[in-house]
Amino acid sequence: MTEHPQSPVIEHLAWGVMQVVGLGTGKDVKLWPGGARAWDWRETNTQHVPGIQVADIAELIDHGASVIVLSRGMHLVLQTPPETLAWLEQHAMKYHVLETREAAKLYNELAGQGVAVGGLFHSTC
Repeated sequence: MTEHPQSPVIEHLAWGVMQVVGLGTGKDVKLWPGGARAWDWRETNTQHVPGIQVADIAELIDHGASVIVLSRGMHLVLQTPPETLAWLEQHAMKYHVLETREAAKLYNELAGQGVAVGGLFHSTC
């Protein structure tokens, strides 16, 4: 197994707020092995529909993530278009698309197992 930095743990998740070790709190967050930051949708003009874009995910992979966890929001409003999933498959990336609470649980499990996991988390709708 290749050595990589530990992916930060999600300490708390509630509507509109996530608390991440090393980041503090935020509404939407990007996590990757060794780091995290707020996920500002304006950077890539992301909206609920069509949803998560390749540009949103690229930063996670650039930081060494080999498994990607994508959240859909608490009410499954955030979409992930087929083009984004096709791109992940073309790049042989393992990925999971789940409701935010389920996504956070899986992400923390993978991080705890030492997997180089990255994630995009939307903590509201």
